[in-house]
Amino acid sequence: MHDRDAADWHFKQPNDSDLVREYGMDSVEGLLARQHLANFELWHEEDRARDPRATDAEVAAVKRAIDAANQRRHDLTEALDLLLLDIAYREAPRREATAPVQGKREELPLHSETPGMIADRLSILALKIFHTQEEMARNDAPAGHAERNGGRMLVLEEQRRDLAACLEQLWDDVLAGRRRFKLYRQLKMYNDPTLNPAVYGTNEGGK
Repeated sequence: MHDRDAADWHFKQPNDSDLVREYGMDSVEGLLARQHLANFELWHEEDRARDPRATDAEVAAVKRAIDAANQRRHDLTEALDLLLLDIAYREAPRREATAPVQGKREELPLHSETPGMIADRLSILALKIFHTQEEMARNDAPAGHAERNGGRMLVLEEQRRDLAACLEQLWDDVLAGRRRFKLYRQLKMYNDPTLNPAVYGTNEGGK
């Protein structure tokens, strides 16, 4: 899905509302797609900020767009983990009827990285792979460019295989009652006008 969407969105990029209409608000696939879209937008906004021709005003506008997309990305990662926790606990009674968990669930080994966080890393790897493939195919690239990016591609694909296997193992362990994860709130402060002094300070004392 990550690879397909990364390729399709370079021709016609949806917005978050389009994906909500397509998948609904509460499906795993829909949350994964929306998380991936946030990363897609971040990738290209950050490229705009790095354009040496960009004006100060354009860079400032891009920075605000990056903050908004990044906040959405974190919110979607939390929503995905919350949904997966709900699925895991719904599965628990049926699972424990055939293979009882040894000890209390809260005593199971805790995995520090959640499935939503791993999915976020897989999304970014898919974007790296897509853009590396683009560089390998460039007709105007200097000598050796395709070969260097071919080596980069091998590393990226290995990293993705390893990470996908880790996600699969984590989910298997969660469903089997061998491991647990918790919802970790990101508690970002930079977009909150009540927590970021650079924002709320502008409304004090006539500033």
